[in-house]
Amino acid sequence: MMFNRPSCFALAAAALLSALSGCTVGPDYHGAPPDAQYARSSASFVRTPAAGTTATPAPNQWWLAFNDPQLNDLIAAAFAHSPDVHIAQARLRESRSQLQQQRADALPKVAGNAAAVRMRSPDLSALSSGSSSAASSGRGPLQLYTAGFDATWEIDLFGGTRRAIEAASADAEAVDADLADTQVSLAAEVAQAYIELRDQQTRLELAQRQAETEQKMLTLTQQRRERGTAPDLDVERLTTQVENTRATLIPLDAQLTDSLDRLAVLTGREPGALDQQLAGVRPLPALPGTVAIGDPSAMLQQRPDIRAAERRLASSNAQIGEHIADFFPKVTLLGDIGFSASDPGHLVRKNNFSWIGAPYLQWNAFDFGRTLGSVHAAEASRDEAEARYTKAVLGALQDANSSLSRYGHQREHVVTLQKVEASASHSATLMRQRYSAGVATLIDLLDTQREEFTAQQSVVAGQAELLKDFVSLQKSLGIGWQAQQG
Repeated sequence: MMFNRPSCFALAAAALLSALSGCTVGPDYHGAPPDAQYARSSASFVRTPAAGTTATPAPNQWWLAFNDPQLNDLIAAAFAHSPDVHIAQARLRESRSQLQQQRADALPKVAGNAAAVRMRSPDLSALSSGSSSAASSGRGPLQLYTAGFDATWEIDLFGGTRRAIEAASADAEAVDADLADTQVSLAAEVAQAYIELRDQQTRLELAQRQAETEQKMLTLTQQRRERGTAPDLDVERLTTQVENTRATLIPLDAQLTDSLDRLAVLTGREPGALDQQLAGVRPLPALPGTVAIGDPSAMLQQRPDIRAAERRLASSNAQIGEHIADFFPKVTLLGDIGFSASDPGHLVRKNNFSWIGAPYLQWNAFDFGRTLGSVHAAEASRDEAEARYTKAVLGALQDANSSLSRYGHQREHVVTLQKVEASASHSATLMRQRYSAGVATLIDLLDTQREEFTAQQSVVAGQAELLKDFVSLQKSLGIGWQAQQG
């Protein structure tokens, strides 16, 4: 913004002559920059998958689509007890209190006062004559009692206080959006940790069943070796297979413990608090058949980080006017009413009443560029906030489109993994029949069983990854937050 000092001085004189009819200096805020709003007219995302999504508005409580009561309870507990939420709520209360202070600054300041003074003074004439006895007697004691009220009110002629209120209000709205963003991230973190837990439990159970089956085969082979119908090589190979399968149990069990502790901390509890509650093995949540994603315009309006960036841009814009107002004179009205008397019993009497009222003009006309420097700094801060808003918009679009792309590709990948699993299971069934008939070797049977086990594990891991991609998609759309009251 270009600022002409002489013209503003003329404006100051005109305003003073217009008997408190004030104006508001500084640029008015007209919304986000147009070059960051191009995506609002887009009908769909660039990376929308060919199948599995719909352009209908996305539900805010997206986790309900999983039909998993335990997950619902965990997210509700996280919203209620997470330290991250408590931190964001405290910041919101702080910002709202600061807004309340700014609004109060626009009103008169009134204070009451009372005093009781008792004083003894020396006799000055006795002091000049050098009489010590007279000086010791003195005059008095003197007594004075006062009570009253004084008030000051800085008239907001040029809108500096109004701009400060505007900036504080926008800051409070930005912090409110920060809280919503915390909830969006928290809901996604809880859901992903829960999915990882169920994935690890399912794969651990598969590995345990596989190890039990292989142990039974090893026992039967050892019995056959004792009868001389199985070679030592078959026993060693089966032993290796069993130990390899059991080796997969250890890291899975460690990962499961990490997921339990992570969920406990996310919900505001100490590690181990959820061990019993989540100990039972349950299948992965059911993925909805279609995913509502809305459109880019809806996404940009509902993502809290974008709303926070836009509100901080509005605050920076208002701060420019707040600093420009320092170029102009400030007029403060001073007033005082009260009573004073030498006897407290006569204090509130008409003859002891006094009052004073005066306008006080202050104009820092020669500050050697300090105010101008503050204005330029505020303008630079506004430009930074505008760039951050544009960055937030572009980052949100990238996030949403990348999440859609990953989700679409993972859906296709899971279909392929399921086909591999079906083929591996059919091969294992045929090989078991051939082995029982004595037309296949143990090596062939072990190979097909290993392939079947690997395929089963891959399907479970792929489904879990698809669910986590679904969660990431909901987070990228900016949904999952709750409006704050007050």
